Amino acid sequence: MDLFDSPPQTLLEDAEGGIRYWPGFAGSREADVWFAELQRLAGWTTSRRRMYDRVVDVPRLLAAYRTVALPPELPLAAILARVRATVPAPYNAVGLNLYRDGADSVAMHNDKLHTIVPGHPIALLSLGHPRRMLIRAKAGERGRVAVELGHGSLLSMSHASQLTHEHGIPKTARPVGPRMSVVFRVRPLAQLDER
Repeated sequence: MDLFDSPPQTLLEDAEGGIRYWPGFAGSREADVWFAELQRLAGWTTSRRRMYDRVVDVPRLLAAYRTVALPPELPLAAILARVRATVPAPYNAVGLNLYRDGADSVAMHNDKLHTIVPGHPIALLSLGHPRRMLIRAKAGERGRVAVELGHGSLLSMSHASQLTHEHGIPKTARPVGPRMSVVFRVRPLAQLDER
């Protein structure tokens, strides 16, 4: 069986497809090219965010695009086509996160429900150095799953999973190289018009 035809690993079951993981979604050479082009050419920005009683730097670089206006110099259109073939949805937004080293992270969270359309998945392509994602139930025994997001891997999360679970990329003291996530979502049209 071809690696690209292999079934995903199911990390969480729910009525909308749960959380699934394809470790070999893209081959290493293709993933290398995507990473290099996006790292060099994406419109990376820094951001600040209110956390509790203070404003702090977001510990990663960010970039965002609408899928109807993807820059032709970026490989995002090809990535989008591949993602749609594996995890179908009318994705209209892509967000990129660049974790420069182990000090860059994202705290445990679920996607804000008002920013995603119910019934549609979130698809996350991981490129670069592997990083561990934690997935934790929001109630009950708060069971936790850890998945090492490898270079060229794809993770899909159902809308329903955002109601029951949270996810994050913790900081690590281990020496790690840069890692990027390319996240496709279906946003409400009103939010896209505000950009």
